[in-house]
Amino acid sequence: MKLGLISLGCSKNTVDSENMLGILVKEKNLELVENIEEADIIIVNTCAFINDAKEESIQTILEMSDYKKDGSLKKLIVSGCLSERYKEELLKEIPEIDAVVGTGDVDKIGEVVDSIIDGKKELRVGSLDFLPTSKTPRMLTNYPHSAYLKISEGCDKHCTYCIIPSLRGDLRSRTIEDVVAEAENLAKDGVVELNLLAQEITEYGKDIYGKRMLPELLKELVKVEGIKWIRLYYMYPNSISDELIEVIKNEPKICNYFDVPIQHISDNILQQMGRAKSGEVIRNILGRIRNAIPEATIRTTVIVGFPGETEENFQELKEFIEEFKFDYVGVFKYSREEDTVAYDLPNQIPEEIKEERWAELLNIQGEIIERKNEKFIGETVDVIIDGISTESEYMLEGRMRTQALDIDGKVLTSDGTAKIGDIVKVKIEQNFQYDFIGPILDEE
Repeated sequence: MKLGLISLGCSKNTVDSENMLGILVKEKNLELVENIEEADIIIVNTCAFINDAKEESIQTILEMSDYKKDGSLKKLIVSGCLSERYKEELLKEIPEIDAVVGTGDVDKIGEVVDSIIDGKKELRVGSLDFLPTSKTPRMLTNYPHSAYLKISEGCDKHCTYCIIPSLRGDLRSRTIEDVVAEAENLAKDGVVELNLLAQEITEYGKDIYGKRMLPELLKELVKVEGIKWIRLYYMYPNSISDELIEVIKNEPKICNYFDVPIQHISDNILQQMGRAKSGEVIRNILGRIRNAIPEATIRTTVIVGFPGETEENFQELKEFIEEFKFDYVGVFKYSREEDTVAYDLPNQIPEEIKEERWAELLNIQGEIIERKNEKFIGETVDVIIDGISTESEYMLEGRMRTQALDIDGKVLTSDGTAKIGDIVKVKIEQNFQYDFIGPILDEE
């Protein structure tokens, strides 16, 4: 049978999708098709983190259910966070769905497909203990040379605005040996860039080793032959140790890239969010990074419009972003999610004020990055080639060490040749806010 899969949401969801594909294609011998209209079975792997993500997931499910009404699609499976959160509602409201599979039942997807082919309806949710291993089948979907590597699942933090712990469970770390084994498998398949993932990557190892073990894991991963770049995502501010900073600084394979979601800088808002103890703690952590690695790339995310955020709170956040000059800032409008502590907090902020604050921060950050990126003009930098440019078939595109996969802009090469996965020297000649352009230099 022919299989189609649509993966929505975050990169952690992408890994779940790739595990499901590995099971169904490698073990169940289903044929993966690029054109979703040709599929006999479609899986929609959903996101439900915020309202916009839920709406996108529901709209996609409805679009796929239309194929079933037309007779071209035989079976429709809905998986992921939306399934975990709204299991009964999905089966009840969208009768075209044949199976609902939660985040903890990814490894059961083969059994689910067998069951629905036999004409049964399947509801597999509530088991929040799945954790992929190096032996879990996997099929990469984005790039042959760059892969996400999930080192743990779940989260123990319970931020007041976040639904993730109830959808993904508590922190569950893989052993160092197992993570390294998967890295070795990926390297043998041609992967040269590892993108390490977790809900809070700096918490890695606490559950199985009794302490945070990310520095020790990194020291082992850099030994994997064939891996050239390692990048870390989602560092919880309070958990960034001096040891971790030093490992990142001293290991050439590890990109000096710090993805540190601060969410806010005002003490009262941070405390209501259940995040860092104070803005001073955040300033201290970010200052330690900048002092140790002045050239480090620092990305963050912030939330505007959290309940009780006053104009003074917003001004403090705005002034901090202007002062610190992050390399990248993701700005999110607070999404009021049922079953979270923040849902019932007083002083909810009107949507129009959230919108204004969101737009203002985006404009400020746009101006900051335009000025910061001018420093690259005339510089020669290492660029990993991702493929043919979406801008022009006559150019290649890739990324510097300062640019994470799919989120931080790209480098277009106006001259020279290279293969996907090559790391080449590019002389930067122009920048367009987040993107750059320049020729590949001859190795000689």
